[in-house]
Parts: sequence; structure tokens; C-alpha cells
Amino acid sequence: MNERQYADAVAKKIKCDRRKKKEIKKQLLTDIRMRTEQGEGLEEILSQMGTPKEIADGFNETISVEEQKRYTRNKVFMVAAPVVGVLLCLILAVYWIIPKSVDISQSKYFSREQVESAMKETVELLDEEDYDALQENAIPQMQTLLSAEKMGDAKRLLSDDWGDRKLFGAVYIMELIQGNRHFAVGEMTVTYENVSATYRLTYDKDMRLAGIYMR
Repeated sequence: MNERQYADAVAKKIKCDRRKKKEIKKQLLTDIRMRTEQGEGLEEILSQMGTPKEIADGFNETISVEEQKRYTRNKVFMVAAPVVGVLLCLILAVYWIIPKSVDISQSKYFSREQVESAMKETVELLDEEDYDALQENAIPQMQTLLSAEKMGDAKRLLSDDWGDRKLFGAVYIMELIQGNRHFAVGEMTVTYENVSATYRLTYDKDMRLAGIYMR
């Protein structure tokens, strides 16, 4: 251990502010260098002065209790601040990822009339089994799902024979925000001759079909 490492080790254990630590380090280095200039060996000097802890304890006895408490509080803050920063970043990331719903009347991207019209058109195309038109108006990820086979399987989970459509029910619509993506999500119950089906339909900002769920 050289004289600078020794002074740093002492200062690290002293409970005071940076300015005072700097003064103490300067004082220690000056004392050590004066003695080495007088012919004393560094190892002998450090041995006579004591361990860094012993020197620091001596300085701490001259520092007021209030200043030591302030030092401890600041140290805790310095340790806690990065942790709080990381937690805040995680909270913001989660907030960014988790979808948030907004009343459709407050949307900057969708109108209630526009979404309701698109929902009824989608149901009509499903009833007509016009899957080419459905695929053309859907996002790429949805297109493979909009087939006679897959939609037929989904419909059969409710009934093997729906019958003709009789009535569109009330429509409930909201905007869903996930990150920087915006979707319109609508739910509507449609009455057929033999069954009532509730559709939940999702559209992206370009009003392309982005999700379909029936129950």
C-alpha cells in the first residue's frame, strides 16, 4: 500500500462531507511525505500511524454526532437513489407495455360511428362466409385465421346451426393503447334464429381487422 492508497482508505472510513475528507487526505499525505523526506521508510511510517481504521476512528471522535448522522443519511440516499431509479424505469416500462383503455369519445384516431359500421360489416362478411374480403381488410397476422375451416370450427363451438341473422344488439366500444399502438375494441351481441353470439372485434388505426373473438 502506497501513501495515496493509505490516505484513501482512511478517508473512506471517516464520517464527514467530501470537503473535509479532502482536507484530511491532504493533511495525511503531507505528513507522510515530510517524514519520508527526512529519511523514514514508508512501511515504518504507516506502521507507526496505525491502520486506516484506527486513524479514521480518531478523526471520527472529533466530528460532531450531527455531522456523522448527516453523512449516514447522505450515504443511504446515494445507495438508494440508483435503486429507486431502476424501479422507476421498471414501472415506466410496465406502464408502457400494459394496455390502457380510453373512452372512444376521447380518441384521436377512431370515431364511434366508424368503428360500429366496421363491426357490422365484419359480421355481415362472416355470415356471408366472404373470407376473401375479410382477409383483404385484416392485418397479416389475422389473414390465416380467416378461413372457412377455422371460422367454421369457431362457430360450431356455439351451435351447429345458427340460422339467419335477426338483430344487431347494443355496441360497446373503447380505445386500447399499448405502447405507441392504438386499437379500437368493440363488443356486440348479434341475435340469430337459433343462437345469440357476442363478437369482440379489434381494429388497428387503419381500421384493419386485428382480432376476433366469439362467445
